[in-house]
Amino acid sequence: MLPPESPLINTFSHHYRQKYGEPVGKLPIDVDVVCPNREQGGCIFCRPASFTAGHLEATDHVLQQMERGKRHLLHGRFKRYLAYFQQETCTALPIDQLLAKIQMVLEDPDCLGLIISTRPDYVPDPFLKELSPLIGATEKECLFELGMQTAHKHSLQLLNRNHTFAEVKDALRRIKTAGPFETGVHLIFGIPGESEDNMLHSLTAACDMGIDALKIHHLQVIRDTPLHEMYTRGEVELFTLEHYMAFLLRALPRIPVRVVIHRLWATSHPDLLVAPKWNILATQLSEELLGRMRQQGVRQGTT
Repeated sequence: MLPPESPLINTFSHHYRQKYGEPVGKLPIDVDVVCPNREQGGCIFCRPASFTAGHLEATDHVLQQMERGKRHLLHGRFKRYLAYFQQETCTALPIDQLLAKIQMVLEDPDCLGLIISTRPDYVPDPFLKELSPLIGATEKECLFELGMQTAHKHSLQLLNRNHTFAEVKDALRRIKTAGPFETGVHLIFGIPGESEDNMLHSLTAACDMGIDALKIHHLQVIRDTPLHEMYTRGEVELFTLEHYMAFLLRALPRIPVRVVIHRLWATSHPDLLVAPKWNILATQLSEELLGRMRQQGVRQGTT
């Protein structure tokens, strides 16, 4: 349980400020590879433009991306950062090419480490074996963020993820035993057909696997995706702001305090977002949630 003087939520910003004594940012890196699941039709909710940082050009050299990111993304707010390999499925790149890009990033003294966001079925053992001594030698951070989304087979099939929950468990186990790595997962709340209990089951299943970090999105409908077509046909019911806030108050106490929460909702470019449109800034969302937590005596990790 969090001590009384601690924040109500163990957020990314709080955790890394406590660890390094200064604010730490994320700097997205694009290795110019296409997610292999697109060959199987792709995830029904996914459109890369909806989560691509505005400064990124995949054709840029990694060093150019870093320079541009520091200038346009960090805006002087952060001196040090974690390089975020978020775009597509970076581990689909040939191992030698990916390691070369990682090496370049780690050589920047302002880089505190990596966040490698990928699919659970694209975590090859040879890559882990090669990456482990590289991270060990630099003594920098390395967090693997796996796209779990849900623990339920029918939901994974609906989303056209083309991986299983068993593959999530296997990948997390192999990462933990391969080297000085931390693990996290990405979950989506509000998948069609899932009840609140289904979502809480996925959350508990994720936390029970010993993850260090958690990234949560509420389901959003992005323009020109298969999910958009389903929404147009009336097949998708989305969270209202009020309902989602109430649900988070149920979910947060179930997340152990040791788990660093990177985010609790999705943000997308307004030109691409179809629904839900809550018309509220992320900072206002945070203030609203924290206000309700204080009012109701809710804290992360109290269950």
